[in-house]
Amino acid sequence: MKTTILAALLAGTTALPALAQDDLPIAAQMYTLRDYGTLEEQLQAVADAGITHIETFGMEENDLDAFAAALDEHGIEVISDHASIDRLRDDLDMVVEMNRALGNDTITVPYLAEEMRPTDAEGWTEFGEELAGYASELAEQDMRLAYHNHDFELVEYDGTTALEILFEAAGPDVLSELDLAWVARGGHDPAEMLTTLGDRVFAVHAKDNAPEGENEDQRGFAAVGEGVLDWDSILEAANEVGVEWYIIEHDQPADAAGQIATGAEYLREALPKAMSGS
Repeated sequence: MKTTILAALLAGTTALPALAQDDLPIAAQMYTLRDYGTLEEQLQAVADAGITHIETFGMEENDLDAFAAALDEHGIEVISDHASIDRLRDDLDMVVEMNRALGNDTITVPYLAEEMRPTDAEGWTEFGEELAGYASELAEQDMRLAYHNHDFELVEYDGTTALEILFEAAGPDVLSELDLAWVARGGHDPAEMLTTLGDRVFAVHAKDNAPEGENEDQRGFAAVGEGVLDWDSILEAANEVGVEWYIIEHDQPADAAGQIATGAEYLREALPKAMSGS
């Protein structure tokens, strides 16, 4: 079945989104849909886009039993959870318990508030070492840890970005969830950063930047494939380093469901070409 569907996609024939999704590692970050109706409506929007995997955030605010039932109803699985550094510091065991209940094995630190951000290379090294400790504890529970960047980690110290310093100190067990649009906003080429970080990148946040001056009501972000990022080079590099998931996200969408659907449609067309090397 997998070979047949992929061949159909490569040939340009139409396949049902749900079937295509079985073969392509596309997911949706639920943060995109945070203001879009009820949880039921959010999951329906994901399902309507033909997506069967999501990344969660703020999961401690959900009734886990009801959430699990809703996921089962829509045939959706969790592949990563955004858990704040405070949650890891305060109660790592609870984070593990909640994610295990939903069958998820990847915890991703999504953001550092400004007052928590290191201000020098030594500070980023210490933070990387802290993450290494959590990764070790999670590994004992058959789970893994990743870190998601914005642009502030792209500041350089003696020619090396804070993100690279963090990962060097953290060791290979702390993975990268590379936010492509924020890398570009930090003044770096997303494809080159993918190559630099290599097989540490377990997932990318698939999002785009609008041309300068456009989509200002959406913080300047655009639907995947409709902005200024060079997706041909990005997807080629992502395929080469073995990215597992392409997670669609938009920080402030005017049309959340539309952004998810548009991103999924673009990736369904572009990913098979990148994965086949054509």
